[in-house]
Amino acid sequence: MSFSTDTQTSNLNTSAAAMAAASLLCSHISTISKKLSDTTFAVDASYLIFSAYIVFTMQLGFALLSTGSVRAKNAINTLFTSIIDAASGAISYYLFGFALAFGTPSNGFIGGNQNFFGLSSFPEDYRYDYGFFVFQWTFAITVSGITNGSMAERTKFVGYLLYSPYLIGLVYPTISHWFWSNDGWASPTRSDKKLLLGPGTIDFSGSGVVHLVGGIAGFWGSYIVGPRIGRFNGSGQCLAIHGHNASLVVLGTFLLWFGWYGFNAGSFLTILKSYDQSRPYYGQWSAIGRTAVTTTLAGSSATLTTLFCKRLLVGHWNIFHVCSGLLSGLVAITSGCAIVEPWAAILCGFVASLTLIGLEELAKKHRYDDPLLAAQLHGGCGGWGLIFTGLFANEEYVNEVYPLEGGRPYGLFLGGGSKLLVAQIIGILAIVGWVTLTMGPLFYWLHKTNLLRISEEEEVEGIDKTCHGGVAYKLEMD
Repeated sequence: MSFSTDTQTSNLNTSAAAMAAASLLCSHISTISKKLSDTTFAVDASYLIFSAYIVFTMQLGFALLSTGSVRAKNAINTLFTSIIDAASGAISYYLFGFALAFGTPSNGFIGGNQNFFGLSSFPEDYRYDYGFFVFQWTFAITVSGITNGSMAERTKFVGYLLYSPYLIGLVYPTISHWFWSNDGWASPTRSDKKLLLGPGTIDFSGSGVVHLVGGIAGFWGSYIVGPRIGRFNGSGQCLAIHGHNASLVVLGTFLLWFGWYGFNAGSFLTILKSYDQSRPYYGQWSAIGRTAVTTTLAGSSATLTTLFCKRLLVGHWNIFHVCSGLLSGLVAITSGCAIVEPWAAILCGFVASLTLIGLEELAKKHRYDDPLLAAQLHGGCGGWGLIFTGLFANEEYVNEVYPLEGGRPYGLFLGGGSKLLVAQIIGILAIVGWVTLTMGPLFYWLHKTNLLRISEEEEVEGIDKTCHGGVAYKLEMD
């Protein structure tokens, strides 16, 4: 009897010890799992915020490139608009733009969750953190920088102060909602999977959402404000107006190239994601590296194509042309950078260069003046980038980056049919239509109310002296 009791007591003690050990182990496993989850989020958040910092360096690149591309008498004005872009863009995107772009739940046309206006209740869930806002803001202010370049050297500063917040706070966010929000009507990540023609419009980093938007807005602004004095003579012949500082142009171009790695590779938003368990060292980190490769090759291909084509056309090696050519390749690859093969990126840059050269000649023929070729470069090559994606998107990469049960349509030239290409063309038409509808009337109203173009006397004297109280360079001692 005593032996039986002792055995039962021993068994109970053993069971209790086992349960305690199991409970302790589960507690440790839960703690370890939470730590691993927190570490994953921390690494991904760090990747995103550092990508945002890299993209922000593009503002310095735009400032240097734009300043070097205009005449010295307008240098301060160009620098002024660059810094105000960032500051006023931050406020308008904070108050309105981010909510209109990514406020959820929303309809297919525009966001609008009141918790996203002014970041009043943010972050809302694991998908969004403050770093995501900063990253998206750096994209938004890029659009305004492109538009300013098209209208440089003859636009009133007050006119700029009126159209820039409107572009950043309403026009651009609506389009980014269409293509990048989980609720957008053309988004490839649409939550209900009712995708446009099956794939949605794929614009991974913004050939359309950023560059085509800025290019079309710049086109209408530059067209309505009219060409600079002296750009065309009485018979319609185009006369050269050279930028004043090649060094600034080259430095700005290199900074933009650097920033583009954050622009394209950073658009993955996260880095700790595995794609194929049968390939243990292959995941989103590999796709990020591949994206950096395609970005590099497209820009390099466009640079060399422009170098030799312009040499044949103008008879000399021109550094300004080469810098524009480099940017044309970077703009074009931005849409498909994550889902195309490196060899296709070389072809992308080659065609982008030819597109820019062709549009430049067309602009001269029709007396259209754009000091930085911004509309031709960002608009024309941005449009080509969307089409390129519809032609050369790789099936494996598309399904890695945009996973969907049953797979997605991919590039026409790689056997994926025409659905993706048609969706890309629809995206182009939607962007051009929306920007034309929203920015065209605004520029026309500013023009009619004498708020857009400076006077002839101011233009001859230079905006720096007449508007900003001085000049950028002191040429003689006081």
